[in-house]
Amino acid sequence: MRVGIIFGGPSREREISFAGGRTVYDNLDKALFEAVPVFVDSLGNFILLDWHFIYKGTIRDFYPPVDVLPESEHGLQVYLESLGELSIEEQDKIIAKAGKRLQPNEFRNHFDFAFLALHGPYGEDGSIQGLLEWYHIPYSGSGILPSAIGIDKVAQKEMLKQHGFPTPDYRIINYSQWSEKQNRPQIFEKLVADLGLPLVLKAPHQGSSIGVSIIKELDFAAFEAGVERSFFTKTIYKAQWLAMGEEKQLMSIKQLVDIREGIGMPVQLENGTIVYHPEELFNHINKTFTSSATDSITLTNIEHEQQVLVEAFIRGKEFSCIVVQDEQGQPIALPPTEIVKGSEVFDYRSKYLPGLSRKITPINLPTEQIQSIRQATSRLFTAFGFNVYARLDGFITDSGEIFLNDPNTTSGMLPSSFFFHQAAEIGLNPSQFLTYIIRTSVAERLESGKDTVKLTKLLAELDKSIKEEQAHRHDKIRVGVIMGGYSSERHISVESGRNIYEKLSSSVKYEPVPVFLTGSNEEHRLYTIPINIMLKDNADDIKEKVLYFENGGEPHPVLAQIAEEAETITRKYTGSTLQEPQRISYSQLKNLVDAVFIALHGRPGEDGALQAELEKLYIPYNGSGIRSSQITINKYETNEILGKHGVPVAKHRMAWKEDWQKDKEAFFQSLEADFPYPFIAKPADDGCSSAVKKIKNRSELEAFTTLIFREMEELDTECARTLSLGFKEEFPNKQGFLVETLISRNGAKHFLEITGGLLTTHAPDGSVNYEVFEASEALAEGEVLSLEEKFLAGEGQNITPARYAADPERRQKISDQVKEDLKRVAQILNIEGYARIDAFVRVLENDEVETIIIEVNSLPGMTPATCIFHQTAINGYKPYDFIDRILTYGVERTKMKATV
Repeated sequence: MRVGIIFGGPSREREISFAGGRTVYDNLDKALFEAVPVFVDSLGNFILLDWHFIYKGTIRDFYPPVDVLPESEHGLQVYLESLGELSIEEQDKIIAKAGKRLQPNEFRNHFDFAFLALHGPYGEDGSIQGLLEWYHIPYSGSGILPSAIGIDKVAQKEMLKQHGFPTPDYRIINYSQWSEKQNRPQIFEKLVADLGLPLVLKAPHQGSSIGVSIIKELDFAAFEAGVERSFFTKTIYKAQWLAMGEEKQLMSIKQLVDIREGIGMPVQLENGTIVYHPEELFNHINKTFTSSATDSITLTNIEHEQQVLVEAFIRGKEFSCIVVQDEQGQPIALPPTEIVKGSEVFDYRSKYLPGLSRKITPINLPTEQIQSIRQATSRLFTAFGFNVYARLDGFITDSGEIFLNDPNTTSGMLPSSFFFHQAAEIGLNPSQFLTYIIRTSVAERLESGKDTVKLTKLLAELDKSIKEEQAHRHDKIRVGVIMGGYSSERHISVESGRNIYEKLSSSVKYEPVPVFLTGSNEEHRLYTIPINIMLKDNADDIKEKVLYFENGGEPHPVLAQIAEEAETITRKYTGSTLQEPQRISYSQLKNLVDAVFIALHGRPGEDGALQAELEKLYIPYNGSGIRSSQITINKYETNEILGKHGVPVAKHRMAWKEDWQKDKEAFFQSLEADFPYPFIAKPADDGCSSAVKKIKNRSELEAFTTLIFREMEELDTECARTLSLGFKEEFPNKQGFLVETLISRNGAKHFLEITGGLLTTHAPDGSVNYEVFEASEALAEGEVLSLEEKFLAGEGQNITPARYAADPERRQKISDQVKEDLKRVAQILNIEGYARIDAFVRVLENDEVETIIIEVNSLPGMTPATCIFHQTAINGYKPYDFIDRILTYGVERTKMKATV
């Protein structure tokens, strides 16, 4: 069946839609479906997307294409709507660079079924559903009416009341009422009198917690800012703006035009003028404030909300529950998940970056209360006429009262989303759950009485294919995917492992087996884990569950009941039921699998220790061998070896705890004598940007040293503040750290940070061939690339291929030189399988190239958003193809060793 995945779109959630569309594209079962990517741009054009672009980190990395972007003095990123009013011809030229324009009447020539991964207005509100019905294309999820209800928070409130569901008391602020500025203090007073504090402010047609604020105190300024945020308007005050300085002004503009955290573009000025580009806006603000007496500027997004929903705050546990439909059309509420947040609002970052919030499934409550939540959500699913699946959110108070709000007809589809997290509790992996969604949606469209002959045939063919696939499950190569670990990189390791698992589970060749590793350097503890534990929120949650079962814990009674209710679904799509985690030895691992994919980062995994255990038993694995791994895990040793071979590296040295303990002042003076500020300090044997800091002065050096050499697990709050550590940012504890000079332009005409991937294959004579990919140019918002920029969908920007020069021929010539330099590094270090090498590139006046190596990752991150997939796509490898080649190399290497 050809499945058109419709993703992107005009809404503020387009980046989550884009990342979700990629998840669906990669996870559709290749034995059953042909995935057809249909990208919707922010003007609503449908584009049959060239598949290479799916693996870009964000929409702005490829659309609009770099060569149609206007000059931006400050490098401000934009979406298509910032290019101004474009004619159809201009739009067509842009579209042609990304794929082929699709008119809705052409849909049926390209796909038989539409999988909707769109969010927000135009995607969840019945618009796209109506369009598809008009053109006789069956689609996923709810129909037109429930979708229209599911997007409108105000209409939902009325319906919840009508159907007898408790819902927080609320009021509405109309835009016209708010525009009369003199009314605002009275509006605030009245709301506080009616609803009390805290107040919850919401943009009524947005998802992903966009435009949401909580006003906890009698603070009119905070209230005014929160309401403006929900309306997507912003007032900038002259005194504050001029006091910032250019760097902070630019950061402020970036936040302002962000479609998730700010108001987005284009904006309308008070005189009615529309400003499209952030650079134009930046210049306008500066010009207005320096050349006129105006003391403030109010900006309003051209698609601002007309109302703000204000709700009374509910004190209680927050939950989210996915409700699905069985084959008889009856709702089954999956186990509700409790959201434990680090801040008051479960915001965009908390939702989509692993480790920032916790999802506890099922919610930590007595069984009767969990069942009450399930009954309430099932009843709401039926009352609102939802179909196939929905995500229903709410609160339960200490007295047991359940408040439901924000019913959603779709859900985020990132690997960490509730959507997959809860489906795993009935034993469905993401690939199987997507098959369930498609099959149930086709059956639901059949209920509408339209296209009955065509849909009956489509359903029968799909059922036959599902049965045939179950019969051949045991013919596949079994791959143990090892994830987790015990370093500060364990959460990213789990994300990488899940991504590898998911790519393999949708293939016709491999059957992945999730394996969780914990313990210590002295003792690796391996566990096979079922899908529901693998999809827990992060590595710490997985470890907690594994130890619970190891110590004799029983499955939660609610989970056992849901598994029973959903048994017909589970057996149809998996052929089996959920198992408990099992502790295994390396010898038992050998009997379970044909090969291993190590998805660990840092120690253990990249240090050769795990490889040594696998080699004893001739278990094939991915990546470099023992000695190469031992070298590349240590950035100091890597620098030393490369330096001896004449490869440019930063000036470097180790700083040791024992020297610091002996004489702190001498320790600091010695570093300052060798390394003028600013310089880089980082752990020598951790990756993923963990604790990599630009040290600008003595107080930052002291704070960094105190934290990394601390005796306690807790971080000193004053030191954390000095280093501007992010929320829940981990900071490892070490005996030494690496100090490097800050690599700078040094007179080069072009200077950029890059990250380059490579893949190896065996030549007929047994030697190793290196395929080095086009490197990505990494753009950091702050002083160094952050965890979010590397691994969170929609964050950061990686331009692939890197922009070494404007002229294509010169760019390629420079790129070829950089690739040669990276290849030489790989050969010196005896890298095998695949790797990622980070470097700075200086392009000198005569186009001479200097590639300065920062670090070498022998097991690079393999999360869905990582830029290595952008690079492999240029060479024609989809992520699955790349993973397949990595595994094939490992299997061949083991065979060659076994025959020696």
